[in-house]
Amino acid sequence: MNRVPTGRLFRTGSGSDLELKRTFRAPIDDVWASVTEPERTARWFGPWEGDAAPGRTIKVRMVFEEQEPWSDMLIDACEAPRRLAVSTKDDSGHWRMELLLSEEDGVTTLRLVHHLETEDGIGELGAGWEYYLDMLVAARDGSPQPAFDDYYPAMKPYFEGLRTTSA
Repeated sequence: MNRVPTGRLFRTGSGSDLELKRTFRAPIDDVWASVTEPERTARWFGPWEGDAAPGRTIKVRMVFEEQEPWSDMLIDACEAPRRLAVSTKDDSGHWRMELLLSEEDGVTTLRLVHHLETEDGIGELGAGWEYYLDMLVAARDGSPQPAFDDYYPAMKPYFEGLRTTSA
């Protein structure tokens, strides 16, 4: 299937923000539950365990990655149902991300913002986030899960091109 990348890159004072959006014809509280409740995150990203509160660390199992690794994820902020900020450090580096939700006329918009310290690897990151957000869409509407091969390496040039076209 031919997938179209949607991500945008914005330069900030401390790096760059990679932003991707999806919209859902659903109340904000329902979409919030899809991105915060472990039994629902398991359907598109992976389950998590622990005491989820700002300043606390949870363990997230990446069930759609090779070897299904567990990762520690710090909850930097949780402002239900509008903002979840998390960070993690692993072999790939230090990642800071936010999920920002808004609702208007029964349509909820979810913005995933990955705060990048460097734009190295943006081709892989962008394709990966497109895949995971489409996994969320599929989990919510009951459609078949997408195949990662439809995203990577096909989307890599698009995201790498953002490095030179973003201002």
